[in-house]
Amino acid sequence: MKSGNGYIQAYNCQAAVDAEHQIIVAQAATNQAPDQEHLAPMLDAVIENCGHAPDAFSADAGYWSESNAIHCEDANCDAYLATGRQAHGHKPDEPATDLDANAKRKAMRAKLRTPEGKSVYARRKAIVEPVFGQIKEAQGYRRFLLRGINMVRCEWSIICTAHNLLKLFRARCAAVPGVAQ
Repeated sequence: MKSGNGYIQAYNCQAAVDAEHQIIVAQAATNQAPDQEHLAPMLDAVIENCGHAPDAFSADAGYWSESNAIHCEDANCDAYLATGRQAHGHKPDEPATDLDANAKRKAMRAKLRTPEGKSVYARRKAIVEPVFGQIKEAQGYRRFLLRGINMVRCEWSIICTAHNLLKLFRARCAAVPGVAQ
C-alpha cells in the first residue's frame, strides 16, 4: 500500500457485523487501500453466509459509489452509505455546498438526513467500530504475525473467528447463573 514515504507492506481488513450481537458475519483482507471496491463483495458474502440480505446496511464515506448504491438496491438491501466526510463545524442538516449533480448521491444524502437515516447511520458507532476496538485493544491484535496476502487472509479469518467465539462464550456465561467469565 502507498504511504507518505513510498510503499509499505500493509493490508486492509473488512468486517460485516451483526447489529444485535456484534458477531462478524463476513470478513476479508486485501492489499488494496480503497474501501469502495470492497462493499459489493462484502454484501455478497453476508448474503451467502446468512442466507439473505440484511434489512439495513450502513457504511462510512469510504464505501460510497453510485455502483455500490445500485448493488445494494439490486440485493434488496436498505443501504445507508455516507457520501462524504462532514466538514468540521458543518451541521448535517445544512445543504451540501458542492455542486454535485449525481442524483443517487443526492438521494442518499437526503435519506441520511431523515430522522430514520440519522438513527440507522449513528448506530454504526455502536455496531462495527467496537468490534475493531475489541480486536485491536482487548485482544491485542495490532499487527499481523504472518506475511503475504494468503497468510494474512488466513490470520484475519482466525482473528475474526476468535472474536466471534469470545462473544458467544461471554453471552453463554452471562446467560448461565453462577458461571464466571
